[in-house]
Amino acid sequence: MTDNKNNYCVIMAGGVGSRFWPFSREEKPKQFLDFFGTGRSLLQMTVDRFRPLIPIENMFIVTNVAYKQMILEQVPDLAESQILCEPARRNTAPCIAYATAHIRAICLNRASEARKREGKEPMTVKNQDWSCTEMQANIVVAASDHLILEEDKFRQTISKAFDFVSRNKAICTLGMQPTRPETGYGYIQYHTTQKDDIQSTEGIYPVKTFTEKPNLEMAKVFLDSGDFLWNSGIFIWSLETISKAFRIYLPEVADRFREGELLMGTAEEEAFIEDIFPKCPNISIDYGVMEKADNVYVIPSSFGWSDLGTWGSLYELSEKDAQQNVSLHSVANFYEATGNVVVLEKGKVAIVQGVNDMIIAEQGGALLICKKAEEQRIKQFVADLHG
Repeated sequence: MTDNKNNYCVIMAGGVGSRFWPFSREEKPKQFLDFFGTGRSLLQMTVDRFRPLIPIENMFIVTNVAYKQMILEQVPDLAESQILCEPARRNTAPCIAYATAHIRAICLNRASEARKREGKEPMTVKNQDWSCTEMQANIVVAASDHLILEEDKFRQTISKAFDFVSRNKAICTLGMQPTRPETGYGYIQYHTTQKDDIQSTEGIYPVKTFTEKPNLEMAKVFLDSGDFLWNSGIFIWSLETISKAFRIYLPEVADRFREGELLMGTAEEEAFIEDIFPKCPNISIDYGVMEKADNVYVIPSSFGWSDLGTWGSLYELSEKDAQQNVSLHSVANFYEATGNVVVLEKGKVAIVQGVNDMIIAEQGGALLICKKAEEQRIKQFVADLHG
């Protein structure tokens, strides 16, 4: 098993959650909201989920600078240095590259201090030794807005993945067992046999292909095939493996961060990131690395996962009345109405009559009434509003 102090967590929390408008706004996106009335935001739930596996000092949240203070308020035992602020939105690959470079600087510093105590030459970016104990870092990358119902089972899966990537130069991801022909998720197809050059671990399989969000007909084919999983966007790898993957598959990103390797972990890091981050290409880790690499593995998983990306996903997870209506944060009476989701500001009341399968959401003086089947248009509605 891996040493707990060598485990790191990167939580991506920079999104604006526009598909949850008007409940989620740019000034306070969905990751900072308490959707289910538990007293914990999605971000707080994510941090809590990883605490038994990862020391709090080894957790890093990558976000927009506008949300730094909000994060410090919601996770008060985080140090400011653990909040990595992106000066521009550049998708997940630059976000992960930034966190990787920051963690590498921490590990190099620890390795250098250990070598000095032993009377050896300090380790630097020029003579880094991946076999050194302090460089044996395992990293899990997760979004801040996912919901996971069976958290013990989730942690067992992450522990299994940590053990796997610590013994193999492999990239690991979690694939969710599909329960319906979902068109809102990407899919992962996997081989059912192991590669000979990998230390075999039961329940971990080589990835065959990544597939973008399918239409309904294709989603049904995927569900029936038995070898397709939902792409969770949760990644596990060693520091060495992901560092090398960036150099091989995204050199244009790796080279940007290499320019300031000596500045990472110092007082000059922030200014360096301000300069180079906006110059990085806008590219996802899926396109940039996962779909290109030949050492990607998946753990088929089932622990009550949901990417809370849409009102529809929230509806699916929420308790329903006899007519399959959902009401959150407010009181709603339904008459001749089925399959609706109503989310209002706390203390407000709604009467809903004669409509079916609608989203009715109100927050901060803005009201949305939209067909659930057409919720993918919400982003465009919001763009039109502000355009």
